[in-house]
Amino acid sequence: MTHTLHMPKWSSPAEEKTRVTVVHRIGALVVAAVIATFGVLGLLDGLAYFSTDGERIAGLSSNGLLSTISLVTAAVLVVAAVRSSRTASTIMLVIGALFIASALINLALLETDWNFLAFSVANVIFSVCAGLVLLTLGAYGRVSGNLPDDSPYRGAQGAGAEVMESPELPETPAEEAAERAMREAELAVIEHRATGDQLARVQAMAKVRSRSARRTVWMSYDRPMVG
Repeated sequence: MTHTLHMPKWSSPAEEKTRVTVVHRIGALVVAAVIATFGVLGLLDGLAYFSTDGERIAGLSSNGLLSTISLVTAAVLVVAAVRSSRTASTIMLVIGALFIASALINLALLETDWNFLAFSVANVIFSVCAGLVLLTLGAYGRVSGNLPDDSPYRGAQGAGAEVMESPELPETPAEEAAERAMREAELAVIEHRATGDQLARVQAMAKVRSRSARRTVWMSYDRPMVG
C-alpha cells in the first residue's frame, strides 16, 4: 500500500456525491468537534497540566495534558477530513485503535502515580466508545466483503467480479473449434513448428488482450474474402 506534502484541499466534487465519502469526512468532523469541545473546556478551566487526580469536565476527568492531546487529536481529524475522504477514513481507523489502546492502558494505571492523563472509569468507557465509533466510521464502505455500490474502494473487487461474471467462454461450436485451433497454433509457435497461417494468426492475436477479442481475430481469418 502506498500512501510530498500538499496543502490540505477539498477533493473533486465528484467524490462528495457518494455516501461513503460523506460519512468519512463528516464523521471525522463531528468526532473532532466533540473532542475539541472537551479539550477547550479543560484549558479554559485552567486545569493543572500534570495532575493525576484531574477535575471534572463534561462528566469526565481531565487535566491540562489530556486537554491538549484532545485538541491535537481533533486538529488531526479536521485536517484529514479536509484533505480527502480516504485520508479521513485511514486516520479514523488509526485514532480509533489508539483510543481503545489508551483505554486499556489507562485502566491499568487508575489510582496510580502513573495516571498522567488523570483518567477515571468514565474516561475509560468514553475512550472505548469513541474508539469504536471512529473504527466504525473509518471502516464504513471500505472494510467489508460486500462493499456499497457507491464505495470508491470497490475498484479491485468490482474488477474481479466482472471477470467472474464474464469469463468470455466460447458459446457456439464454431467458437469452441476456434479455441482448440488457437491453443494448437500457440503450442506450435512455441515448438517452432507452426505453419505460415498459424504464425500469422498468433501474431495478429498478440495485438489484443481479451479472450473474446483474440478469438474474433482468429475466426476472421476463416471468413471468405469479398472481392
